[in-house]
Amino acid sequence: MSFLKAEWRKLLMINYEIDPKILEPYVPKGTKLDFFNNKCYVSVVGFMFLNTKLLGVKVPFHVNFEEINLRFYVKREENEVIKRGVVFIKEIVPKPAITFVANTIYNEHYETLPMEHHWNITDEFLEVSYEWKKYKERNQIAAKAKNRLEEIPKGSEIEFIAEHYWGYSQKNKHETTAYEVKHPSWKYYPVYQSEVKVNFIANYGEDFGFLTIQKPSSVFLLEGSEVSVENKTILK
Repeated sequence: MSFLKAEWRKLLMINYEIDPKILEPYVPKGTKLDFFNNKCYVSVVGFMFLNTKLLGVKVPFHVNFEEINLRFYVKREENEVIKRGVVFIKEIVPKPAITFVANTIYNEHYETLPMEHHWNITDEFLEVSYEWKKYKERNQIAAKAKNRLEEIPKGSEIEFIAEHYWGYSQKNKHETTAYEVKHPSWKYYPVYQSEVKVNFIANYGEDFGFLTIQKPSSVFLLEGSEVSVENKTILK
């Protein structure tokens, strides 16, 4: 049985180029940084968890909720197969039970903060925003897009950002936690306007403070789908 099943919907991805040296201390053992056209990226990603089930059970008050994360991209070669995945600097949710389970079982870096989202959907466009408060300061990512779903082009930057099917986290100096995320290939909405108001130092630490003034290299909005998160394995 899958550890978690849910729908991930309206994934807003704000992407930044970053010096790989900044990320090297965060790379879990057994993985290495993944690059697209010799560029290294981090992404702020906001989306909705819907119809969430933990071990097949809907937990009261933990079925539908927002998540915001800061992540970067790695890969691991296993039996001559490249497994491309993500590493999370931090994941923010409004539900303390989610934080407890993820941090305890999956060695992730969740934090519980007040959050909300706003979706305005018409026949022609979508407006999507995700907001949270840290030290009473409001943070927000938002975008406007055409209400027209398109296939992700092969070999594109959006494919690199969106198509990762493994999660890796550093358990300790000698072990890495790995888990598979299963979902079909997603479609995206063409974004024509975006806004970022994030205090990166307050939320993610000094290493990522420069992102407060750096312009994103790209912004993507994906519809998402049903997903399943499989039980963890330990890599040594």
